Amino acid sequence: MARRTAVALVLTCEHGGARVPARWKAPLAGQEALLASHRGYDAGALATARVLSRELDAPLCAATVTRLLVDLNRSAHNPARFSRFTRDLPAPQRARLHTELWAPHRAAVEAMVAQAQTQAQTQAQTQAGPRAVLHVAVHSFTPVLDDDVRDYDVGLLYDPGRAWERGLATAWTRALARCEGVDGVRRNAPYRGVSDGLTRGLRGLHADRAYAGIELELNQRRLAARGDRFEPALVRAVVGTLRALLDPGPAG
Repeated sequence: MARRTAVALVLTCEHGGARVPARWKAPLAGQEALLASHRGYDAGALATARVLSRELDAPLCAATVTRLLVDLNRSAHNPARFSRFTRDLPAPQRARLHTELWAPHRAAVEAMVAQAQTQAQTQAQTQAGPRAVLHVAVHSFTPVLDDDVRDYDVGLLYDPGRAWERGLATAWTRALARCEGVDGVRRNAPYRGVSDGLTRGLRGLHADRAYAGIELELNQRRLAARGDRFEPALVRAVVGTLRALLDPGPAG
């Protein structure tokens, strides 16, 4: 019986911390409370990404600089990548933020995806079918934003126009919905998967069947008491369903 070809997994975390490099402290002076909030970073995202990386033996490219300086999950042409604290800085300073903080993360992610695809192509020579890369970008969201109440645990953001990516997101959604300890799964919520972001940018560089980029969004209401990681039941569900998605087993 032939075995279905496994998918190579790469992980990223764009909003993993609220760190402010020493040379950039001035624009955010006195904003400690905001830095510690969901405006400053995605609570629990980095800890979750590290668990996924360890349990699934997948490379992880993570950033810990606060998004209040420059948002690594926005494209280079999007002025919204700068926050209200940095968008009015002189152009040379904004360019420096881009060069020092934004560009290195984007380059590292693109290199990681390219390396995974090279390895996949090499392995495909000894397997029955083509291999491809699944990029999961790990994020978290606040349970309430303005008047929007997010009463579900997981959101999966993807591009419905890309058939393979849509199929992966659909299968993952159904698997998570069956898991004990997961209270609600939504596709393309709390944001749209085709909105400007890292995965959208990478889709433009790779064909559908060669690359799928899915943002994993987890509700911060499921944070553990320390506030630095998610409840184990939710993490186990994500790990187990993603493992099954990557290696679905023998073909029928």
